[in-house]
Amino acid sequence: MRKKTILLFLLLICMTTAAFAEEPAIVDKPLPWSAQREQLTREYARTHYGMDIVSIVPQAVVVHWTASQTWESAYKHFYADTSGDGTVNVSSHFLVDRDGTIYRLTPETALNRHAIGYNWCAIGIENVGGVNGAEDLTAAQLEANIQLIRSLQEKHPTIRYVFGHYQQDAARASGLYHENVAGYYSIKIDPGKSFMAALQANLQDRGLIFFE
Repeated sequence: MRKKTILLFLLLICMTTAAFAEEPAIVDKPLPWSAQREQLTREYARTHYGMDIVSIVPQAVVVHWTASQTWESAYKHFYADTSGDGTVNVSSHFLVDRDGTIYRLTPETALNRHAIGYNWCAIGIENVGGVNGAEDLTAAQLEANIQLIRSLQEKHPTIRYVFGHYQQDAARASGLYHENVAGYYSIKIDPGKSFMAALQANLQDRGLIFFE
């Protein structure tokens, strides 16, 4: 009887452990976080959100594509502190190469400029691809995104929403959208409807909210 009890206990431990998502292999490739970048990030948050912050409490994950062919070119694009207009440069928390390699560019709780109206609360995942609007993200990228989002939700239970950049308007139903600058808006198509549909199908067990 005691052996059966011990075996049952061990089985329950294994089942409980399996229920938690393990963090996938991640390559740390940090963008420089200079005093200038921090100051520009704070200024961006004040201007667009009325918040004096450089960090976030993640409540959503926004999925993108880079519209470039290599992770190196995307990384180079994000590397500078400033963009062309002198504000903080665009960037994202994660960058996923076409073979599924995940690069972590900034801490998950750093405020990154990647999705208008949601940067104050959203983690960004960029996927290499989408040149000329082609829906060409790979199966390896899909699997990497699935594993990464599962892991992020485990680490940050405040995450309730996942949406593609093109779903920025539909995602306003979340109540998370906030933008102080009138007319500050851009139309997006990334990362493609088929990729988001596949993500949703593979994350149905997570209780996450998706948008059409």
